[in-house]
Amino acid sequence: MSFGLSRGRQLDISGYGILASDLPPMEEGLIDPRDWFGAERAGLPFHLEIGSGKGTFLVQQAELTPDINYLGIEWAKEFFRYASDRVRRRGLVNVRLLNADAVEFIRYRMPDAIVDVIHIYFPDPWPKKRHHKRRSIQEGNLREFHRVLHEDGGEIRIVTDHDDYWEWIQDHVAKCGDSLFEVREFGGADSAGEGEVVGTNFERKYRRERRPFHSTRLVVKG
Repeated sequence: MSFGLSRGRQLDISGYGILASDLPPMEEGLIDPRDWFGAERAGLPFHLEIGSGKGTFLVQQAELTPDINYLGIEWAKEFFRYASDRVRRRGLVNVRLLNADAVEFIRYRMPDAIVDVIHIYFPDPWPKKRHHKRRSIQEGNLREFHRVLHEDGGEIRIVTDHDDYWEWIQDHVAKCGDSLFEVREFGGADSAGEGEVVGTNFERKYRRERRPFHSTRLVVKG
C-alpha cells in the first residue's frame, strides 16, 4: 500500500527507525527504549507518542525541546518510514520511531515506570461498534499505560475530534477508578500554532472542517 508520501524520493530510516522485526525475541526479556538514544542522552525525560503518523508533532515538539527524548510508535509502515526519514533529515537526535503495535509493545515489552508523558493525539476512533475493541484507549490499556508511567508526575495527554470516542474515553477513565489518575485540563502543546491544540496534520484538517476538539490530561496519582 502506498500513501504517496515519498513523492519519488527514497526514504531512509537508518539510525532513526526501528522495525518490530528488528526487536529481540520475547524470551530475551523486556526492552528499555531509552537505550536507543545512546549513553550520552541517558537520564533525560522520555516521552512516548502512540500513533505518530507522519511525525508532525514529533518534529515540531522535538525541535523545541532538545533535552527530551521522544519515541513515536506507528503501525502503518508507510507513515513510519516517512516520519523516520523526516526526522533523520532534520538530524533530530532526540527522536526514534518504532513500527509496531503500540499497545502490544507497551504491554509485553516495556518495563515499569520509565515514561514521563504518553501523547495520544487524534487516535483512530474505530467508529463501528464491532471494532471498538481495537480502540487504543480503554480500561485495560489505560492500566498498562499507568504501569509504564513514572509514579511522580507521569501523565497521558489525549486529544480527539470524535464525540463518541470522547464519551468512550471518559467512561473508561472512570472505570479505572479514582486511584490511578487525576483528570486535568490540557492546555495544548508547546509546538502548537496559534489557535491549535497540538498542531498535527489531522488537527489542521479537522479544524478546516470546523470539528470540535476534546482534550484531557490524566496525571498519575502518587
